[in-house]
Amino acid sequence: MAKFRTNHSRNKSSQGAGMIVKVGLFILILGGLFFVFNRFSGGNESFSEAIDMADKMLNSNSEDQTISSFDFLPTSTSGEIIQRTYYALSYSEEHEQAEWIAYELTRESLKLPNVERTGDFRSDPKVEKGSASPKDYRGSGFDRGHLAPAGDMAFSTEAMSETFYMTNISPQIKSFNRGIWRELEGNVRNWAMRFEKIYVITGPVLTRGIREKIGTNEVAVPGEFYKVILDFTEPEIKGIAFIIPNKISNYKIEYYAVSIKQVEEITGIDFFYELLDDELEEEIENTFDLSLWNFDN
Repeated sequence: MAKFRTNHSRNKSSQGAGMIVKVGLFILILGGLFFVFNRFSGGNESFSEAIDMADKMLNSNSEDQTISSFDFLPTSTSGEIIQRTYYALSYSEEHEQAEWIAYELTRESLKLPNVERTGDFRSDPKVEKGSASPKDYRGSGFDRGHLAPAGDMAFSTEAMSETFYMTNISPQIKSFNRGIWRELEGNVRNWAMRFEKIYVITGPVLTRGIREKIGTNEVAVPGEFYKVILDFTEPEIKGIAFIIPNKISNYKIEYYAVSIKQVEEITGIDFFYELLDDELEEEIENTFDLSLWNFDN
């Protein structure tokens, strides 16, 4: 039986359905407790004591919470983590783009009708010192390449629109963005459909091979991109990763498959230190089996 860590040390998004339910339960429990205290104790118990008791009841089952991308995030080398409604990212001010984007992709979301592509590229107001802008890419010859694909977030207009913040964009060669990278994104959606839900982490390799910088904000052009996929659905927990050069490719996607540990060593990012127990993390990050992943090239 695979073991997942239950230490939720990071702040969760307040916009999830689970949080709405929790707040609702808190209000109901608190109201009930306060009524009981006043009815049977003559009103001698304080309101703060009722709050404390309700809080204990709400947190008594904390280990049963479902896994989400906001519960367990990779390490951040920049220290600037931004949470959107459906994904989180770590922003590198030095390179004016995210060093990783993390989110959960589910069969349920992919089955929903697709909304129209918004195409509203814009700067991200959440970046402390200001993000890159669409103008940085004009005339550069590079595509504004998505890290979290718009196709993965096509289940709602809000989710789709959030993929067009410039913090989710990185300079990509046109033949790469519309070629092998697009094929890999399609395979990831196929895996989410097959395995019910997967955890996806994507980013540029910023520790080596920077080609040049573009625009007024000097956006770095990565020489490579990576994608890490974790299938954490029982009983077959497994992972795989890819590092692909930012250029045209005639190879099949399988050619670029690597272990998750290799990506960690190159990027300096620890992806699953909070999510997996040490023994399981070691096993999944050091090995991968291509036969467990059906590829559509």
